[in-house]
Amino acid sequence: MKLESPLKEKYGKDRLSILEAQRAAQEIAFAPIAFQASRMMLKLGVFQALKDNPDGLTMDEIAEKTKISEYAAKVLIEASLSIGTVIVKDDRFFLTKTGWYLLTDEMTRVNMDFVNDVNYLGFFNLEESLKEGRPAGLKALGDWPTVYEGLKYLGEPAKGSWFAFDHFYSDNSFQEALKIVFSQPVSRLLDVGGNTGRFSLKCVEYNDSVNVTVMDLPGQLDMLRDNIQGKKGADRISTFQRNVLKDDDYPQGFDVVWMSQFLDCFSEEQIFRIVSNAKKSLNKGGRLIIMENLWDKQKYETATYCLTMTSLYFTVIANGNSKMYHSEDLIKILEKAGYRISAIHTDIGGYGHTILECTIE
Repeated sequence: MKLESPLKEKYGKDRLSILEAQRAAQEIAFAPIAFQASRMMLKLGVFQALKDNPDGLTMDEIAEKTKISEYAAKVLIEASLSIGTVIVKDDRFFLTKTGWYLLTDEMTRVNMDFVNDVNYLGFFNLEESLKEGRPAGLKALGDWPTVYEGLKYLGEPAKGSWFAFDHFYSDNSFQEALKIVFSQPVSRLLDVGGNTGRFSLKCVEYNDSVNVTVMDLPGQLDMLRDNIQGKKGADRISTFQRNVLKDDDYPQGFDVVWMSQFLDCFSEEQIFRIVSNAKKSLNKGGRLIIMENLWDKQKYETATYCLTMTSLYFTVIANGNSKMYHSEDLIKILEKAGYRISAIHTDIGGYGHTILECTIE
């Protein structure tokens, strides 16, 4: 496995002292408790109260302002001191930079909601998922083979948190991605796994002559039709219902086949089948353009941490056999399927997406 800086330095050497390592081990052991304590600091307004009072608050003032008991305030604040989200000076408590991120950073809040509402209960079944190669934790949300068949039917807050997580990362990348997609003439684009049609709408808004076909499962296409109805350019968006794991007959005649945050939903064997079939859809000289969060192509190690943790969501909840991929693994599959990687664009949109432009050999 090849790693570049900063991952090469971070993941290639054990840098902690004995005491630091012991502390890190205990943080892992108590991680679920620290997570829920921090959620309650958010939900009950303790972090907000501390932010609103830069001169700090006493324990009694925290209880009074948040309308929780003195006991509740004590156990949460004392835990938060150990977690590092709160500090104390002369009996007054203050928000730390970590607490500030939990309170104000949109990415952190999206991630926390996704972990709590979509993943938390199901992760008790991680061992079963790893051994059996199926999303054993999905039963905490509903009775479907994979989460994708159930997206339309997910209850709240899981449904809202799932889509907020998905859209947060993709939406921030679309504007930069459109410049790459339309750097060459495109009259017809196939959006494979287009979900609710957000990228397709961006395409017809960006280019007033392109026609987009979205290929996806029936439930997703139902949501797409509802989402695009009445919006500018919707008349240039059509749908094509297919299950890429079962159907090999793809529509034909496209200049670009686009796959965004899609291939991470499949195993390596399934990806090979999907990209091989995608060749049928491309016109001569056409491009397969893939946008993914490749964990080894991140500018900051924190992003890599988020992605490798997200891989386990696919293990337990989504489908049991996919992950966030290392670039080497994905490129090997594409080359095996007969593609040439003509360009690699990294740090798309500021949230760690990589775009692979592929042409047929």
